[in-house]
Amino acid sequence: MSDFFSNKRIWITGASSGIGRALALAFAEHRSHLILSARNEQELNKVASDCLHAGAASVVVQPLDLAQHDAIPGIAQKVLKQVGKVDILVNNGGVSQRALARDTTLDVDKQIMDINYFGTVALTKALLPHMLTHQLGHIVTITSLTGKFGSPLRSSYAASKHALHGFFDSLRAELGHTPLKVTLICPGFVRTNVSLNALTGDGSRQNKMDEATEKGISPEYLAQRILRAIEKGKEELWVGGKEVLGVYIKRLFPAYFSRLIKKAKVT
Repeated sequence: MSDFFSNKRIWITGASSGIGRALALAFAEHRSHLILSARNEQELNKVASDCLHAGAASVVVQPLDLAQHDAIPGIAQKVLKQVGKVDILVNNGGVSQRALARDTTLDVDKQIMDINYFGTVALTKALLPHMLTHQLGHIVTITSLTGKFGSPLRSSYAASKHALHGFFDSLRAELGHTPLKVTLICPGFVRTNVSLNALTGDGSRQNKMDEATEKGISPEYLAQRILRAIEKGKEELWVGGKEVLGVYIKRLFPAYFSRLIKKAKVT
């Protein structure tokens, strides 16, 4: 890979673990300037140290709770004052779900939307005027294959990811006359703690690793695919195992896909 990311200022949410951590380390190897955000400042500091050892040009740790929407504009202005500009925003922060729709309280539905959708949109909108003023910027949002099709136990999660696709597809169209770019990343199963931290119907953590997640692709492999997609300016990337076929099957054979997904495990 070229030195495309060298000296780029890159803000990553959900950077304390999993995909976000893998992305931070991958960018660090290209001598990028990093802004790392998540709720857990202690873990962020560990990632920051690892990134500096990996070659990052600089690292700013900025704690951020995506559910606290009113605080996001102020945090964005603070970061911009500190780093000057953000070349690439990677919207990676979020939470998953493992519960039947009938067993999921409306409060949990709202919590997932607040974090995954509204928090991501709030941060994007906070940075967008700055990017438009400087006529530069690449907005990268990590959604999911469940942003392309729904599956059991993930009704609220899939809804939040579908919503992200609607928003960012529309935003890309609106920015078509500008140099700004929008990329959607749709991973399948990735070997992270996402299922351990997934919310159950009453809002408690699942605290159990899904078999499919445990057998998923590594976050490091995904990170390298994401970097290549960003450098190439791809609008959308689907990456994973055989679950990626679901996108094609649903598009070409919707009735067959419906029968398949109804057979998926729901326990």
